[in-house]
Amino acid sequence: MFTRVALAAIFCSGPLFAQDLVFSPTETEICLHQNPGAESSCIGLSAEQCMVDTDGGGSTVGMGACLDQELQYWDTRLNAAYQARLAEAKAADKDAKDYGYTAPPQEENLRAMQRAWIGFRDARCDYARSLWGGGTGGGPAAIGCLMHTTGEQALYLEQFVR
Repeated sequence: MFTRVALAAIFCSGPLFAQDLVFSPTETEICLHQNPGAESSCIGLSAEQCMVDTDGGGSTVGMGACLDQELQYWDTRLNAAYQARLAEAKAADKDAKDYGYTAPPQEENLRAMQRAWIGFRDARCDYARSLWGGGTGGGPAAIGCLMHTTGEQALYLEQFVR
C-alpha cells in the first residue's frame, strides 16, 4: 500500500515545481451546481483543466500534481461532511437513548463504514497503480483513483448532512 508521503515524493520533484501550478476548483464547482443528481460526473474536471492550463500539465509529474490538487479539494469536503455527519449521528444516538428507542447506533455504524471505505479505497487504488506494471503512469493512475474514490465518498456523505 502506498502512502501520501510516497506519492508526494514522486510528484514533488522535477521541472513542474519550478513553474506555477494552475489549479482552481471552479470547473468542478460549476458542474456540481449545474448537475444535481449527476454530481459524480464532475469529479476530475478541475484536475483536467489544471493539466491544460499548467505548463507541463500533460507530463506525468504535471498530471499527478493536478490530480493531487483536486484530491485535496475532495478530501477537504469529505472531512467536513464526515465531521458534520458524526456530530449529527452522536446527537441522534443520544436522542434515541433518551427516548428509549432501539435504533441501530448511527455513530458506531458511520465510523465502521468509514473505516471499511478507507480499506476499500486503498486496495482499489493499489490495484489501479498495479495495472501500470511499475511504469510512470502508475503514480497518476493511483492519485486519479484516490481523487475519484474520495470525491465519490464526499458526495455520498454530503447527501446525509442536514
